[in-house]
Amino acid sequence: MAIRTWTGWLAAGLMLLAGLAQAAVPQRVVSLGGALTEIVYALNAGDKLVGVDSSSIYPPAVHQLPKVGYYRAFSVEGVASLQPDLILASDQAGPPQAVDQLRRLGKRVVVLPSAPTLDALEQRIHGVAAAMGLRDDGRALVKQIREQTAQYTQVKLTQRVLLVSSHTGKLEGAGAETAADAIVKLAGARNVLGNVKGYKPISAEAAAALKPDWIITTSMSVTAQGGLEAFLAQPGIAVTPAAKARRVLVMDDLLLLGFGPRLPEALRQIQASMLPRRAGK
Repeated sequence: MAIRTWTGWLAAGLMLLAGLAQAAVPQRVVSLGGALTEIVYALNAGDKLVGVDSSSIYPPAVHQLPKVGYYRAFSVEGVASLQPDLILASDQAGPPQAVDQLRRLGKRVVVLPSAPTLDALEQRIHGVAAAMGLRDDGRALVKQIREQTAQYTQVKLTQRVLLVSSHTGKLEGAGAETAADAIVKLAGARNVLGNVKGYKPISAEAAAALKPDWIITTSMSVTAQGGLEAFLAQPGIAVTPAAKARRVLVMDDLLLLGFGPRLPEALRQIQASMLPRRAGK
């Protein structure tokens, strides 16, 4: 009888521990950062998301979720109203007092690095995976991205690239320490604004003087101008060697600017556009 009772206690204890472990796995997740949202989906955990910020534009399924504002100025009330048991936040999410307020409300907030580097990307993936109880999936995703990226980072391109954003009708060029710059450099090309930091307004005269071989921009920038023809006709852009030869690569915004799990695809698109095509290809 004593043995049977002890066995019963042990079984009950194991069931309790299993229940606690299961309860610890978040079921309602809010993501504050487009790259983090992409990682959640890449881990096949998109069904756990109950809300995202407005920079979360990929994959298409994300457009069905409630939005809580832009991650740099999100709504505390909007996040709290979704009753999340986990909030994934870029280290650029804020303002800082908003993140603090979520914690004071008893919310679990996991802050992850946003730097556009391979090391930081791996930290983002491992961090999201650990927070969601998917460590093995995170390791597998990191391994896959590392292997796929390696085949592109050995290529050296000769093209000089101008990275342009034009969401508001005003040209801005991406310099050093931006995700776009980091991706172009990993692809083996040269950013003509690599000697300046961050995003800078760029005049028509400056764009023309830079004489880029290629222009890389985003889908939203082209749409904001009314289409590709209107984009290419902008003063400064129109007189560049790139525009004259129609050497313009239009990329999905988050693919170029997010430095997320689709990094190998971003590198593939850049190199596929710029590498000489072999006969018959």
